[in-house]
Amino acid sequence: MSHLSPLLVQSSGICAERGEGSWLYDKDGNRWLDFTSGIGVTATGHCHPKVVAATQQQVAKLVHAQYATVTHPNMLALTDRLYHHLPQGLDAVAFSNSGSESVEAAVRLARQATGRTNLIAFRGGFHGRTLAAASLTTSTSKVRTGWQPLMAGVSIAPFPHAYRYNQDMDECVAACLHELDHIFATECNPADTAAMIIEPVQGEYGYYPATETFMKGLRERCDKHGILLIADEIQAGYGRTGKFWSHEHYGVKPDMIITAKGLASGYPLSAIAASKELMNHGYPGSQGGTYGANAVACAAALATLDVIEEEQLVARAEKLGNQLRNHLEGLRANHDGIDEIRGAGLMLGVEMVSAPHKPDGDRAARILKHCEQNGMLMLRCGSQGQVVRWLPPLTVTEAEIEKAVGLFEAALKET
Repeated sequence: MSHLSPLLVQSSGICAERGEGSWLYDKDGNRWLDFTSGIGVTATGHCHPKVVAATQQQVAKLVHAQYATVTHPNMLALTDRLYHHLPQGLDAVAFSNSGSESVEAAVRLARQATGRTNLIAFRGGFHGRTLAAASLTTSTSKVRTGWQPLMAGVSIAPFPHAYRYNQDMDECVAACLHELDHIFATECNPADTAAMIIEPVQGEYGYYPATETFMKGLRERCDKHGILLIADEIQAGYGRTGKFWSHEHYGVKPDMIITAKGLASGYPLSAIAASKELMNHGYPGSQGGTYGANAVACAAALATLDVIEEEQLVARAEKLGNQLRNHLEGLRANHDGIDEIRGAGLMLGVEMVSAPHKPDGDRAARILKHCEQNGMLMLRCGSQGQVVRWLPPLTVTEAEIEKAVGLFEAALKET
């Protein structure tokens, strides 16, 4: 531990030795209810038996088949399986290792395919830590601080954070779309703009969902100006919000989807999906990487899809998400420190405040520490660390949700 970089800031003092379902264990057998899911990665829970079996079998056959050199059956099967969950017309998939890497692949494709340079991202979005991804990220300054200048050609447009602006949602959406049009007129000419990239449900900034009106407004502007609409589904996709993709809540089809986190139950794998027509406008050889579409990771992803489909985890996220939200709304009614509950499905955020609209990151930190000391692991997000986020595995049980809410309520009372 003394040789681990001190720049890695960890949110807990736990050293996990093993995991099972919704639980993490240390070497002494102490256990914690894990409502972080590795930041949404272990959507099928820790070490789901089907995922474990699939990866164990694959390790004994083939670990690495470099996909710019040879293909392998798991990669080919996974593209076909993913196709059945993608919006109509998105019929080509390109794999990478991480969400950030796939964000960069999406940006590269958008610029190559359109011949345009500019990009529009939305305030509060988190897209990653690599250069292009960080250039699109404004969820917190720590992602960008200390290595400017970042990538040129990026404009940041407002997202409908009605709570933050203390506005009616319809009023907020109208103002955001109006400001987007002003950005077109003053700094980011549509004729120079390759793509807009958006999290349909924002993650790191505080679990803010977009709205149907806002997303349709973006789609209309993209269609009018020949701009690509990219949905960053890295955290909110793959069943997390009670739909397979979070953009489905709004009846809008993007031109590209980026997925990672829940894709392979903890194995490093990410992807972008677009139409073959769009992919064909990119430059040959512009996609690839040493470890992308790793054979073991693809085996895990295939097993993950089996679990999602067989255990109906998308519908389960909607049902149990409603159960959890009802409990949290009940706590909000009895605790002045909770100002709002946001999100969708099993992706919910609790805004902690010292007074209405005054974020209280210190209180949120104390709540997390109390939960950790009493057997539950949670995370914070938000610009001030004031949002307690609920991100359990999609396999979580009703009893585990009840236990988690009880531990959270105890932490509210003690802090």
